[in-house]
Amino acid sequence: MTACEGCENGRISATESFGSVDGPGIRFIVFLQGCRYRCLYCHNPETWALTGGYEAAPEEILRQALRYRPYWKQMGGITVSGGEPLLQIPFVTALFRRAKERGVSTVIDTAGEPFTRDEPFFSAFAQLLPLTDLFLLDLKHIDAAKHTALVGASNEQPLALARFLSERGKRMWIRHVLVPGWTTGADDLRRLSDFIAGLRSVARVEVLPYHAMARHKYEAMNLPYRLGDTPAPTAEEIARAEEILRVGDYTGYLH
Repeated sequence: MTACEGCENGRISATESFGSVDGPGIRFIVFLQGCRYRCLYCHNPETWALTGGYEAAPEEILRQALRYRPYWKQMGGITVSGGEPLLQIPFVTALFRRAKERGVSTVIDTAGEPFTRDEPFFSAFAQLLPLTDLFLLDLKHIDAAKHTALVGASNEQPLALARFLSERGKRMWIRHVLVPGWTTGADDLRRLSDFIAGLRSVARVEVLPYHAMARHKYEAMNLPYRLGDTPAPTAEEIARAEEILRVGDYTGYLH
């Protein structure tokens, strides 16, 4: 379940001091190592391996983050991203417990792949849940077969996580990467919109336009960039997706 089974240290890929698109306000971003998805458009392939990066204790990462607290104002805080944060639950739980003791906002950016109600994952996740203020949940595709083609695995677990967070009334933002030829189909977007409408704790929906800015990372790692010359979505494709998914803040919509 974790890169450091049974301990609180984490495997860190990188940190970012002034993240502005990973949750409310200005945030300190912790990118963790390890992900079992192989998304065709992944912009952090260096985070795939659980053994990469460097080892750090929760206290060390919190100390780094708190240096930038004056810039966070009331909305900012810490976001743990990846890779996949839920593969390192002991570390994230320890970090967030210390963060909450200091009154720091906590966010997890996840694709939901590790989620299960089976043990030992579920008990560990139950400890993390009350320490997390917001989940940024990346729903990559509503169609199971297309999801598998896009990322190499079924969408059963991320959809199950979305339903679970809804059941618990846990605040989440839904994010959807818009990739021409893969995730821009109107019927699929309507199905995703219907799924989101059935969740009761969605506070925001975002469309993230695909870009190929990470292509150089694949070249440096001698990995094939499998989307080839796939273009960025057009303004029309973005506008249509935003309309179908009802992009925006749902703060008053929670039901």
